[in-house]
Parts: sequence; C-alpha cells; structure tokens
Amino acid sequence: MDIRINRRSDVSLRRQLRDQIAYLIATGKWEPGKPFPSVRELSRRLKVHRNTVSQAYHDLVGDQWAESRRGARLVVGNQGRAVQRSPSPDLDDLINATIRTAQERGFTLQQLRQRVRERLMVQPPDHILVVDPEPGLRHLVREELMEGLALPVETCSSSDLASNAGIAVGALVACPVRVLAEVALMLPKDRSPVPITYSVADNLVEVLQSLREPSVIALVSVSHDVIETARGLLAPVIGQRHTIYGLVLPLKGPNDLDGADLIFCDSIARRQLKVGKSIHYRLVSAASLELLSQSMKS
Repeated sequence: MDIRINRRSDVSLRRQLRDQIAYLIATGKWEPGKPFPSVRELSRRLKVHRNTVSQAYHDLVGDQWAESRRGARLVVGNQGRAVQRSPSPDLDDLINATIRTAQERGFTLQQLRQRVRERLMVQPPDHILVVDPEPGLRHLVREELMEGLALPVETCSSSDLASNAGIAVGALVACPVRVLAEVALMLPKDRSPVPITYSVADNLVEVLQSLREPSVIALVSVSHDVIETARGLLAPVIGQRHTIYGLVLPLKGPNDLDGADLIFCDSIARRQLKVGKSIHYRLVSAASLELLSQSMKS
C-alpha cells in the first residue's frame, strides 16, 4: 500500500504519515536497513510541509521503528542480531539432590547456578516468549500464536526481560520488529529473537472503499497501539465521508457499539463481542506463524 495523505481527515498529517510508515515496516514491506526517502523528497511527493515529515520521522525514531545515523539517511530499524509455575515436590527433591551432590564434589552454589543456566539456555525451546512494551499488544499476539500454533506462549515487557534474563530460559523469544534490536541485546549472541510481522490491512481498505453510504466505523481491540495505528492507516480512505472511532477492551457499557454501522475487531474482540456486523482482523501474519513454527522445530 502506497503512502497516501488525506488533508480533510481529523487525524493529523503527522500521525497519518507516522502510522503508514510503521505499517509498512511491521508488515515487512520496508525491510531492516532500508533507507527512508529524504525529508525533502517525501515532502515534495506528498505535497506536505517538510516540518511535518521531519516530525513524523522523529516519532518513528522515538518508537524504535527507525534508526538515525550521523551523516546518513534515516533507515528502518536494524534487526540486530512470564508466567512462573510452582515446582512439583518431585522437582524440588531432584533440585535438592543436585545441590547436595554438587557441594559434596566441591562446587559452590554460584558455580552450580551459572552452569545450570548455561545448559538451559542451549536447550531446545519448549515455549514461545513474546516481548513487547504494551500489555494489550502482548496479550493479543499471545492469543493468536496459541490459536495458530497450538503451542504454549508466555509474555513479558522489555523491562521485565532486561531485569530478569532468566525469563527467556527455555523459550523461543519473539517480538515485533520495532523492538527487535533492543531485545536482541538482552539475549546471548547465538540466540537472536524471531521477528513478528503483521498482516496487511488491504481487506479492510477494500471494505471501506466498497461502502456506498457514509458510515460509522468502530475499531475494537485489546491493544491501544493497534487502534491508534489503524486510525492513521485508514485515515486516507475514511476522509470526511465516514466517521471512525476506537474502543479498547473491556468496553465501558453494552451500548458502546450501538451507533456503529461496521465494526473492525481483533481476534480477542471477535470472541467477546456478540454482534453480526463485525469484520475480523488477524494481527500476526501467516508468514510469522510459519517462521515461528519452523523455529520451534529447528
């Protein structure tokens, strides 16, 4: 999908530009390392002020979609390189026996801890760990991965992983491309995180373009980020002909959707909402599901 700007939308030009570029990166259409158009070039192409383009680029750098390099053009961010369960009594017995044996042979607890961690880190993963700053987005990705892969999936924030690297033990770490480089720095060099790319939204655009009458569109998701990005992405199609608003689950009341002619909902909202005029948007791309499945097997 090309970048298109609608000056009559209530979404600012800066936000439209930022969200559409983020969408191109998240769906893999702009790959890591790809140079951005210069501010002057994109300003001339879209016929918007250079300050607007510069501000949108600044937002993308701040949100880790892009990297700014001294003396060089802005580029797409480089890929760079939980729930805890109580151990069963049998596992406690095994741990106690291991500790006693290690001490009898002259090893310290620190040596035992370090060696066990090293061994665990190289074991094949038995679950997927989704890392992202926003709780709603983590929850949505987790639900889609569990449904699509039938594998155990846990989640954590970037700060959780930074403060406790042990969360990643036994896990295949996966995250959206915007935080890929950040997460890679928290893992061993031989354990790069798997990028999660998003599905294209062309079907949603086609639905909007097919509407014959002015309509009220509701965006319903468990993720605030998904709603805000969708608003910016769909703004050129919405224009002033249609009205669009977002609702983050849980809904405040049973009548929140009464005025909507059409509802775009994520995988979690689809299960929770009992309405007939909804269109499902699956966030995680089929290519990402396949990549994660193969990575778990390798």
